[in-house]
Amino acid sequence: MPLPLPAPRSLAHTRELRFDGYQRDDGLWDIEGHLIDSKPFDWTLASGTRVAGTPIHEMRIRLTIDNDFVIRDVAASSDGRPYPGHCENIAPAYSVLIGLQLGRGFRKAVQQALGGIRGCTHLTEMLGQFSTVAFQTFAGNRRDNDSGDTQPAQLDHCHALALGSEAVRRYYPRWYQAARSES
Repeated sequence: MPLPLPAPRSLAHTRELRFDGYQRDDGLWDIEGHLIDSKPFDWTLASGTRVAGTPIHEMRIRLTIDNDFVIRDVAASSDGRPYPGHCENIAPAYSVLIGLQLGRGFRKAVQQALGGIRGCTHLTEMLGQFSTVAFQTFAGNRRDNDSGDTQPAQLDHCHALALGSEAVRRYYPRWYQAARSES
């Protein structure tokens, strides 16, 4: 269902986020994020004026991971930036992620390692999406059924797939548990 119609308005800012997952020929996986911020009008910053539609931020980050979701390599870039000659200098700091595992605790580890002045706000924010993008990337290569001995990873991580939900009862009956209360 689409959003309800809004009040009259005019566009003030656009943020585009794109994530792509790739299976590599060497058995590893690349997860890439791309962020673009732009304005529909000329905008003056301390470092100069950006013409309407020109990216204020255009940042990319790629994590190379293995089948266990462990980060094996990192590449970051800041092609569009508000402070040329400064913003892009933080890219090498993202190598601190090598050896971390995507999944539970990843966002907290990212904030501890790269939060505040230890990283770029926009690159660090993007990293919050990488775990779910990696899981979605792997989903096309793993069976989504009820036949294995291990509970499917997506179960009990959102309201629709709570172990006591109608969706789990219907699609994953083996893992269904009578409705539980959240404590």
